[in-house]
Amino acid sequence: MKHLLSILTLGAALTFTSCEDFLTEEVRGQLNLDSYFTTVEECESYITGCYQDITCGGWWQINTVWLLSEMCCDDAWMGNTTQSQSDYISLAHYQGNGASNGPISNFWQYRYKGILRCNVAINQISQVDVADTQLRDQLVGEARFLRGYFYFELVRNFGGVPLITDFLQPEDVTNIPRSSTEEVYKFIEEDLLAASEVLPESYEAAKVGRATKGAALGLLGKVYLYQEKWQEAHDVLKTVIDSGVYDLLPEFGQVWDVEYDNSIESLFEVQYEYHATLALGGSLATVTGARNGPGDGWSWCLPTANLEQAFIDAGDTVRLKWTIITAGCTEIAGENRFNEFVENNSTVANAQDLIEEYGWDPNCYIIDPSQHKSPRVIRKYFLPLEDRPEVYNTDKSPLNHRILRFADVLLMYAEACNELGQDGDAQEALNRVRTRAKLPAVTATGHQLRDAIRQERRLELAFEQNRLYDIRRWKDDSGQPVIASILGPNGSFVQWNLNEATRDPLEWANQGESSDKGSTFQLNRDLVFPIPLNEITMSNGVLEQNPEWN
Repeated sequence: MKHLLSILTLGAALTFTSCEDFLTEEVRGQLNLDSYFTTVEECESYITGCYQDITCGGWWQINTVWLLSEMCCDDAWMGNTTQSQSDYISLAHYQGNGASNGPISNFWQYRYKGILRCNVAINQISQVDVADTQLRDQLVGEARFLRGYFYFELVRNFGGVPLITDFLQPEDVTNIPRSSTEEVYKFIEEDLLAASEVLPESYEAAKVGRATKGAALGLLGKVYLYQEKWQEAHDVLKTVIDSGVYDLLPEFGQVWDVEYDNSIESLFEVQYEYHATLALGGSLATVTGARNGPGDGWSWCLPTANLEQAFIDAGDTVRLKWTIITAGCTEIAGENRFNEFVENNSTVANAQDLIEEYGWDPNCYIIDPSQHKSPRVIRKYFLPLEDRPEVYNTDKSPLNHRILRFADVLLMYAEACNELGQDGDAQEALNRVRTRAKLPAVTATGHQLRDAIRQERRLELAFEQNRLYDIRRWKDDSGQPVIASILGPNGSFVQWNLNEATRDPLEWANQGESSDKGSTFQLNRDLVFPIPLNEITMSNGVLEQNPEWN
C-alpha cells in the first residue's frame, strides 16, 4: 500500500476516521513516501514540518492544554467570566468528569500526529543514501529530539501511553495498549540520548531554532528529574552548564522580549514570525490578553492574586513587574506607549466608578473586574504596542515561546544537587538566578534550601508550563505530593482564597468563576489527566482509563 504524505493523511492514521479508499488512492498534489526522501533538501523540508507540529500552527490544538496546566495549579484562574468555560472547567476545577474534555482530546491527537510524522522521518531519512551522512544523521537526531519531546508532553499529562515507533495503519494503532510510565520515560531517554550524540551545539543564522545538543541534554535532565533520578539529572545538567554555550541574560525583562528571541539563555523555543495572511505567529498574547484592549484579548489564563502575593512576600519586585500586569497600574514594564492604555479607559463603561471604588490613579490601566476573574494578565506573553504587528490576532504574534531556558537548567541542577546532599553547588546555581532578580543570596541548607529552590522555580518560571508538573512530582516532608497540600478542601491555595483576611477582594467579587477552585482535588485521581474518552472508545477498550476517572 502506498502511504500518502500529508498532514491530513497522517492525522487520519491516528484518529481512526479515514476510510480504506482514502488511504489506498493516490491524491493529486500529495507526495508519496516511495518517491520522496531522495535528496537532502527533501529530508530537510520534511523535518521542518516536524517542527510545525510543536504547536500545529494554531491556538487550539496544543496551546489550550499549555494554559490548562497553569489553570490547574495555584498560579492561574480560567479567567474569562463572560463566555462559556466548558473547555477548561471540568479539569481546572477538578470536577472529576474531564474524560470528554475537548482540549485534552485535541492535545492527545495532535501530539500523536507529531509523533507519527517524526516516525516517518526517522525511518525514511535514516535509509537515504547521501554523501553527507553527518547531515543525514543530524536530521534523524532532530526528529528523535522532537519525538522525545512529544512523548514527554504526553507522559507528564497522562502517565503511561501507547508507544508508537513506526508508521502504522489505523487498524494497527487501535490494538496498541498503554505502556507503563517507566517504559515511556525509558523510550524518551533513548531518543534524547541518541539525539544529543549527533546534534550540533549551534547552527548558522538561517537555521537557528532547530534542536541542538544542549536542547537534547537539557530536556533529558528534566526527564531524569521527573523520575527522581537525581545523579543522572545532576550529571547531564552539569554538562549543559559546563559547556559554556548558555548563560543568563543580564536582565530578567529581556527573557520574554521579542528582541531577545533565541538568546544566549534559550535552549529551545517555538519559532514564530508575523505574516499578514499565513498562520506563522503565536497566539498566547491574544488568548491571555485583557478583554478591554487596546487590542482586545480573550482573557483566558489570568494570574492569581496568590501568585502575585508570592512575589510580594519574596520582595521580588523585578520579576513581578515582568510577569504580571495588574489593574490599576500606572505603568507596564517595557511599554513605551502606556498613554494609549490610559486613553482606552474611556471604552470601559464603569471606569470612573472603578477608579473611585478601588482608589486607582486616574491615569492607570483598567482591566474590568466584571469580565475577568482576576484583573491581571500575563506580562510574559504580552506584546508592547510598538511590537504588535499590523494584524494583531491569533497566529500573528512574532514572540517565540520559550520551552526550555538556562535559568530552568540552573534550578533543576540546584534541585538535583540538594537531593544529593551537595548544598554548596545547589546554592551557587540557585543564587545565579536570584542575583539577576536582585535578590539576596540563599544560605540555607537541607530542606530549607529545597523549599527555597522550589519557591524560586515558581517565581522564575511562572507561566512556562512547569508549575503543575512540579507540584505533582515534588514530595513534602511526609512523602505526599506537594499538590495535595496546596489543593483539596484544606489546601493552602483554597483556604487563602476563601479566608476573608487573605482573599483578593476583586477576585472574590467576581464569582463568574468560583473562588473555591481546587477544593475537590483528589490525590488518588488528579496527579494525571484522564485518557480522552473517545480514544478509549475507538480502541474498543484496549486503552485503560486512569484510576478514578469516569
